[in-house]
Amino acid sequence: MTGPVPSRHHDIADDLRHQITAGLIKPGECLPSEAGLADRYHVSTVTLRSALAVLQAEGLVEKIHGKGNFVRRPLRKIMYVGGWGTLDPWTAAEPALRVTIRSNTVQAHGHLTTLLKVPAGSPLAEFSCISHAGESPHGLARIYIPRDLAPARVPDDTSACREAATRFAVLGPPPAAIRETLCARPPTPDEAAALRIGSAPPVLAITRVATDSTGRVVEAALLVFPGDRIDAAFTTHHMTDERQTQG
Repeated sequence: MTGPVPSRHHDIADDLRHQITAGLIKPGECLPSEAGLADRYHVSTVTLRSALAVLQAEGLVEKIHGKGNFVRRPLRKIMYVGGWGTLDPWTAAEPALRVTIRSNTVQAHGHLTTLLKVPAGSPLAEFSCISHAGESPHGLARIYIPRDLAPARVPDDTSACREAATRFAVLGPPPAAIRETLCARPPTPDEAAALRIGSAPPVLAITRVATDSTGRVVEAALLVFPGDRIDAAFTTHHMTDERQTQG
């Protein structure tokens, strides 16, 4: 690593960014220690960490606790197919993608009572899923199902439910209708930690509510994806103006 000695954290960030984009520091390569970089640039570790924070927020550098700061590998985007689940069938079949699943039983409270239209305290099965491509998290899902409709245990590697979980698809009974609400927003601290992103890049947040033919909510899912790792595709249908049909 060569070049002029910057005096401020923005100059340091510019110098490291140039070395990364020019290929002088390779994707997946670990940067020198923070103390070593601070000594090289003749700045305090506080100033050096501010420079690294700039690159982390830009998605160029990833800090892995206990290991160091790494140049991020280029990430191929995944596709969220509205109404079907996170990934299109071709992407979902790639062996490089894996998902970790944890299950728990919780009581409905706050916004969950509104989403699932159940009384406070109702038992819900909670499935927490994180998808990974290599070492990089690609998505985070918290899926809630009324306890009487939920799978009996965590989906195993051979189950159809496991395959659905890999795509963040609906885990409960096949729904009659799905309603999805999307927004772009800053990540919460917990989301930023789970997805290993900074607080600056926006995430795509999707709230998905599935209902049966009677209108009962059979599942509510809270999905979060880093904005630089996801494309969303939705099919729209022409809706007749009710005022015209009633006239």
